[in-house]
Amino acid sequence: MKHILLIITGASPQVLTETLFAIHKQGKSLPNEIYVITTQSAKPLLVDGLFNQGHFQQLLTDYKLPEIEFSEKNIWLIEDQNGQPVFDASTEVEQVYMADFITRKVDELTKLENTAIHASIAGGRKTMAFYLGYAMSLFGREQDTLSHVFVDESFEFLKDFWYPTPHSKFVKNKAGKSVDCKNANITLTSIPYVRMRNLIDNSVLTSIKNVSFSKTVASLNTVNSKVISLVINPSAKQLTFAGIDISLTAKEMAFYLWLLDQYELNVDRYFEDTTSYSEAYLTQFSRLGTDLRVFRDTFGIEPEDFKINNLSGLKPMEKTFVQQTRSLINKKLNNALPIELAEKLLIGSTTVDGGTIYQVNALNGKVKIELI
Repeated sequence: MKHILLIITGASPQVLTETLFAIHKQGKSLPNEIYVITTQSAKPLLVDGLFNQGHFQQLLTDYKLPEIEFSEKNIWLIEDQNGQPVFDASTEVEQVYMADFITRKVDELTKLENTAIHASIAGGRKTMAFYLGYAMSLFGREQDTLSHVFVDESFEFLKDFWYPTPHSKFVKNKAGKSVDCKNANITLTSIPYVRMRNLIDNSVLTSIKNVSFSKTVASLNTVNSKVISLVINPSAKQLTFAGIDISLTAKEMAFYLWLLDQYELNVDRYFEDTTSYSEAYLTQFSRLGTDLRVFRDTFGIEPEDFKINNLSGLKPMEKTFVQQTRSLINKKLNNALPIELAEKLLIGSTTVDGGTIYQVNALNGKVKIELI
């Protein structure tokens, strides 16, 4: 069986050599291969310390360890939705990319046959550790393990300490005093975790395309639910479904509320003949607490969509406005949710007698709608 060490790192790449040392000292199975998940900003520290300064190879030499497959190609940089590396994972949106990337990589590794994954949560941001642990709980198999490594407080966060050496090697501690790396103690602690892989219908996990943290959570949150609640918060301009928050613009939220209120809307038939849709839509928008003048200034609606001077000066709603706004909302729903859940909220369309009926799918009775 091939053993793989999966580790997350940030500003302290030493956790890799510390973990590898502790695995050796405890007599556990050494990895045949190592993969590291990190950010673009942290990679230079990792490459410089492990490869340029040679601490990784020196550890193998010092303790006569077998060769382990590990090079710069085994360093995985967290990527955004466009495949570009995330610099620091310090923003809210970068945290989402990080969660999805870690979840996807754990899914990929645990699909490899005849392998055992040893995942370490010792490095990186706290959220990185959480997401790695959660992903292991979702996808981890019986042979896969989770661990954390601890080092003596006097050696913590010392840039020149990489592992306890078999011979004396002195480095400066945080107080500027010399300490001998030979005397450092490292503890590797196995972390018990709930393996949910066998408790979940495999079709739930395999049905999720482009595996992501949020979509996986959404699917699992609804496994045994016959009716799912859609919570709509107009003031926050947010939909919450299966534990996932989907943010809309004021324009989109007003449109979604308007369609819910209309139930079935045949816009194609009547957009040339009436301003009632325009008035109903703008009424929904005004309820969001946004002045209509702000609406004009923010979205550039006048004159191309409604020609607003006041509610008596409206023009009929146009087909292009409906189609474009519907497309924007549906795209957000599809990006945030698994296909089978997004379909429950999408704005659908049906052609009837030469016209098109638009309707929010949530009105089919299988979704409980709560307006807060």
